[in-house]
Amino acid sequence: MTPSRRGLILGAGAAALSGPAFAEPSDGLALNGRFVQGGFAMGRAEPRAMVFIDGEALSTASAAGLFIVGFDRDAPPSVQLEVRGQVRVARRTLSIAPGSFPSTRINGLPPSTVEPSDPTLLARIQEEIVLKTEGFASRADADDFRSGFTWPLDSYRVTSLWGSQRVLNGTPARPHYGIDLAAPAGSPIRAPADGVVTFARAGMHFEGGLTLIDHGQGLITAYLHQSRIDVLPTQRITRGDVIGRVGMTGRATGPHLCWRMKWRDRNCDPSLMIGESAPENAYTSG
Repeated sequence: MTPSRRGLILGAGAAALSGPAFAEPSDGLALNGRFVQGGFAMGRAEPRAMVFIDGEALSTASAAGLFIVGFDRDAPPSVQLEVRGQVRVARRTLSIAPGSFPSTRINGLPPSTVEPSDPTLLARIQEEIVLKTEGFASRADADDFRSGFTWPLDSYRVTSLWGSQRVLNGTPARPHYGIDLAAPAGSPIRAPADGVVTFARAGMHFEGGLTLIDHGQGLITAYLHQSRIDVLPTQRITRGDVIGRVGMTGRATGPHLCWRMKWRDRNCDPSLMIGESAPENAYTSG
């Protein structure tokens, strides 16, 4: 794949370009995003409005009325969005475009990182799963996603697209929920948006050096395989801050950053957030 730089939009939503924010005067909801598997919707509504997806209450808008929802890799063709405020209730049926997820083969990985069997190692992996789950469970009352994201590396080469089906050492594995950005070891990793660090730890079995950042309302980004971590849990960071350095720790065959994103329990493509922003339309109670 040819070299890529920040500003490139990749992944499942490459063909599903976001359009202008739209609002129905009767309900006061402005909405935009990338309505595709792995994508998202950002909206502006009544402050503190409750956000429902397919009838399930999943989030609450910020004090400014901003909210975000994510669409998983296996999202259905349509979802029902409902935003309930004190004054208005808005409903939308969102059509979700299908993604295109190629198959990727990776060979030469240590067997312990593909099919671990040692009891001591399996116990360690379970302990790390608990720690990661706690980090991903963060629900900061914030809307740091509102201005979208920038690429976390100044220069990189995309070596694996988000959502690809992985075959590791000849064994089919779960889909790859990250986008791999190859770069020289030691390259600075920059925060792509404001947020709060919820997890920062070196030496994870699969991820190596791992950092998680909460950008508000359960939207969390992950940075894997770091050779050095330069932030601490609970630390507030600003877009552009150096959070760590590129490495090849954990399950990796070369220096790169695996960049991931989750909205609550849904895996999303972080590259689709590049250059996006929340609707500017201000909610009015009239």
